Amino acid sequence: MKHAPKVRSEGHPYQNPELPVEQRVEDLISRMTCAEKAGQLFHTMLAMKPDGSTVEKGDQGAMEMDTTYLLQGQYMTHFNLLGTHEPAAMARWQNTLQEMAADTRLGIPVTLSTDPRHAFTDNVGASFNAGAFSAWPEPLGLAALRDPKVVHQFADTVRREYLAVGIRVALHPQIDLATEPRWSRQSGTFGSDAALTSQLVRVYVHGLQGDRLGRHSVSAMVKHFPGGGPQRDGEDPHFPHGKEQIYPGGMRDLHLEPFKAAIAAGCAQMMPSYGQPVGTDWEEAGFGLNRDVIQGVLRDRLGFDGIVCTDWGLITDQKVFGETHPARAWGLETLPAVDKAARVLDAGCDQFGGEACPELILELVQSGRVPEYRLDASLRRVLREKFVLGLFDAPYVDADQAAETVGRADFTAAGARAQRRSLTLLTNGREILPVTGEPVLYVENMEKGTAGEYGRLVEEPTEADLAILRLRTPYEPGASKFESFFHSGRLDFPEEQLKRILDLLDTVPTIVCVNLERAAVLPEIAERAAALVADYGASDAALLDVVFGRAKPEGRLPFELPRSMKAVEASKPDVPDDTVNPLFPCGAGLPVRTTPGRPGRPLGTPMDAAVGDDAAADARAYLRIQQA
Repeated sequence: MKHAPKVRSEGHPYQNPELPVEQRVEDLISRMTCAEKAGQLFHTMLAMKPDGSTVEKGDQGAMEMDTTYLLQGQYMTHFNLLGTHEPAAMARWQNTLQEMAADTRLGIPVTLSTDPRHAFTDNVGASFNAGAFSAWPEPLGLAALRDPKVVHQFADTVRREYLAVGIRVALHPQIDLATEPRWSRQSGTFGSDAALTSQLVRVYVHGLQGDRLGRHSVSAMVKHFPGGGPQRDGEDPHFPHGKEQIYPGGMRDLHLEPFKAAIAAGCAQMMPSYGQPVGTDWEEAGFGLNRDVIQGVLRDRLGFDGIVCTDWGLITDQKVFGETHPARAWGLETLPAVDKAARVLDAGCDQFGGEACPELILELVQSGRVPEYRLDASLRRVLREKFVLGLFDAPYVDADQAAETVGRADFTAAGARAQRRSLTLLTNGREILPVTGEPVLYVENMEKGTAGEYGRLVEEPTEADLAILRLRTPYEPGASKFESFFHSGRLDFPEEQLKRILDLLDTVPTIVCVNLERAAVLPEIAERAAALVADYGASDAALLDVVFGRAKPEGRLPFELPRSMKAVEASKPDVPDDTVNPLFPCGAGLPVRTTPGRPGRPLGTPMDAAVGDDAAADARAYLRIQQA
């Protein structure tokens, strides 16, 4: 059912869609109280109930959220939706929020945002799995394809699905360079290559926003300025032990290149990194509070005049899963919350991400520390975007249409094709791929119902013609529940787990598929696997289609795979692909080699033992392809 917007009777200029946006903005600002202005500078998290109703004070399991108070008591209208939900329920919830906003004094509409929700990663601090939305490979997989047309198609699909449920700001793309192999956030990037990342972010922004921001756009909040990749020891700056960002290789400006491309493409918003630069000529303060970086580099040097919203939780300590995590104002941790807020505004930011404390802004204005015109400067950016997106004039969505649009058959098919194409073949000993016939299969970490459609399954590897093993990049468990979502630390398998894997590879010809959320260290596996495949978010069916020749793997590594942890530890975190003698270089990827009359290797015949030689031959073949 269509939802008719409420028509307010005042007839103020800001409510007149025929007037220029700038005139509407100025009229609205002139009518706002300081408290109403302060509320617009916050962009916080909000949950919804499964049926599409709002979360209110006293509701169990609601992270102490109070939707009514946030909207009507604190005058906040920017919310980051948490969780995976049914599309029609999301649309109904969005419409309820807009009705609540319309009932406030000025009727300023809500702007909804989301972290990525079109792939396979489920991390409450970074992204959500696709659920009902179309499922694509992670951005690393899009980078592996090196196909700007696919990236544009992806971003345009995201735009259409977001619009259907009322989401108007994408908290992506993430264009950090994956230069520290241990860093936990690499799966959301386009890899280590600054030129490739720059090329892909341009089409990504255009896919979300169109040629210019308008009523059919989703605003792109690009992150994490000035590039979050060079983390000391690969630890993540969500946490105190990961706060330091370093540039021992002198490559600081390289990390700015993708952001220059995003700005040239017209990205509407920017999110600074949590990181604290160490050993540079910048102040050693977290980027969201760092005037040298936000005003000096982003605003003055690069000319960005869009909205700058901090990453979540710089001002107040917050509970996540019942655990208290400190405010992420790295380098300025001891400052009172009100002083941190002042530093964010002074740095040149417009909004406070993940916070709900507009009373601090009121205190700053009333004390004379921050003039009200400083709030107005940020309000012009924030409110202008609401007008340009058409939220004042058409804030509601159609729940029935949302159910039809999200996960639409053609969107889902496009995502499935991208999953298959993004798979990267790294070794193919004796041309075992593609497999023909209906072999006897032993599988691990796969859905057996799906695998059973491709061969006869057995419970013991000794009974099989072929094994297929899916693995994830190794990591060291985090110290807290929240940190457990951020996979960091060592990239090689523990000795006991590696022995079990190698025993399987020695028992039966085994195709190994490793999900590369980071740059795994795999030399023993690469040597002894019958074939080694990398994925970046792909279903079991996608992998099996490639194994059996129903689809072609076209991906190439978006970063190098190191040969050892010793090489990782010796590399410089700001330098792309800096490990000595990598096992596979950035860009590695083999075609499926076939010859006329032999589309693949029949199974059930003895396997030549010289797999290690084949792996070396595959590496040489890759180098020949690159040279060609």
